Amino acid sequence: MSNKQCFLKGMKAGIPIAMGYFAVAIALGIAAVRAGVGAFAAAFASLLNNASAGEYIAFTLIAAGASYMELITMEAVANARYLLMSAALSQKLKENTSIFKRLLLGFTVTDEIFGVSMMQEGYLNPYFTYGAFVVATTGWTGGTLLGALMGDILPASVVTALSVGLYGMFISVFVPEAKKNRIVALLVLVSFVLSAAFEYLPYISTLSSGLRVIILTVVISLGAALLFPIKEESDA
Repeated sequence: MSNKQCFLKGMKAGIPIAMGYFAVAIALGIAAVRAGVGAFAAAFASLLNNASAGEYIAFTLIAAGASYMELITMEAVANARYLLMSAALSQKLKENTSIFKRLLLGFTVTDEIFGVSMMQEGYLNPYFTYGAFVVATTGWTGGTLLGALMGDILPASVVTALSVGLYGMFISVFVPEAKKNRIVALLVLVSFVLSAAFEYLPYISTLSSGLRVIILTVVISLGAALLFPIKEESDA
């Protein structure tokens, strides 16, 4: 497929992601305004920081009057998992992929975009991910702006419902692959069990949610690589 075809394919894959992002970002926009952040500043933040947890943390800390160092530290912890996702995506790229394309790919990574990108068979054409990102971030940024401008008129129950929409949308990313692959289904089940256990285990439960996600990702990914290695396909 040409770069243009891959880009258009990615845009199509990004439509359901954008819909989920739009709904969740409305609640994010409301949180931004309550933290004293202007509507357009909030939208600009969403354009540059494609991470729901990271932005919620940022606006919460801003509202609490936290220092810049506290804000930077918490953002680094909350978003550190994207380093792992970017590293995983780099393994699906051809060796001659330029550094600029790799850096741009790293900027586009979110949980859901990572999911649809990793599901592509064979090598990943970065333009697929770019296409998914363009559509998805439009929903994310637009939802934040709408929430900041109009969110205060929505009932609290509606805002709460919108805030959990992202989880349902993320589930829809890996369910089709889990239905086709028993190993993926098993790993998803293991991740659910361990994630729930981490909420109650001594010491681990006191860690931040972002750090717990990193630990789970490393442990489960390493275990899967050792127990269920994937043979590399020849580039013929």
